[in-house]
Amino acid sequence: MSVVREPRSIARKFLARPQQEGLGAVVKRSIGRFELRYFDPFLVLDEFSVSAPAGFPDHPHRGFESVTYMLQGAVTHEDFDGHKGTIEAGDLQWMTAGRGVVHSEMPATEGTQKGLQLWINLSSQHKMVQPRYQEISSNNIAEATRDGVKVRVIAGEALGVKSTIHTKTPTMYLDFTLKPGSQIQQPIPKSYNAFIYILEGAGIFGQDSRANSPISSHNLLLLSGIGDGLVAWNKGSKILRFILVGGEPLGEPIAQLGPFVMNTQEEIDQTIEDFENYTNGFEKARHWRSEARVELGY
Repeated sequence: MSVVREPRSIARKFLARPQQEGLGAVVKRSIGRFELRYFDPFLVLDEFSVSAPAGFPDHPHRGFESVTYMLQGAVTHEDFDGHKGTIEAGDLQWMTAGRGVVHSEMPATEGTQKGLQLWINLSSQHKMVQPRYQEISSNNIAEATRDGVKVRVIAGEALGVKSTIHTKTPTMYLDFTLKPGSQIQQPIPKSYNAFIYILEGAGIFGQDSRANSPISSHNLLLLSGIGDGLVAWNKGSKILRFILVGGEPLGEPIAQLGPFVMNTQEEIDQTIEDFENYTNGFEKARHWRSEARVELGY
């Protein structure tokens, strides 16, 4: 069992707020809103909920990675390079947008589709790399169970198991489920910024389980930069589920316009020009429309 000698404390807490995104979709956004524009290297964290015909039709990206982790239902992903597939409950898609991707993400089944999408910034040296996908089905995600704790290792390592995902920006992404009465100690590299997002139940996080009060679902907890890991307890009567995400800060300037994230305003201006003129990575967008968009008739 890993031992955390200096647990990180909670520096700030945010309740994720619903907002409209895409075409009629609702997201609970925690990172990437007015109060928390950026938590280096993380740009956006959305817990999304979408039912057909709402969704996220054709839209571009440049300069970062987007990580889609499905919690319920399924979405169909299509891009302008012919990449297409369905991301089902428990599945992961790690997309490095790099120099440019235009894609759509739309409900694949009836009912409500739920998941998480995390945007991770890329360093200046990686912003214009060729796009890449890493996709793992639910039954191939590394898992471990010990003493009432289950972890799914999206990126990084926990309870002796490692993910196969390669991250351009050094990142850990762990999905923990704690049964009532259980606790976990998880090391975090000292150089990483890290946060928790609670999906279900209520938990106690930090240094003292007696002094701290339980924090419930849909709260984002930014961890302090001091310490070697996380200690968490489930002292309630229901399951506690949360993600722990950490990453190496880039320490670089940011210029952002919606789905374009670069280092300078000049690079943003160039990106807009590239997108509008179908150049420098966006060539295939000129004649492409997703099947979902064609069906919607616009």
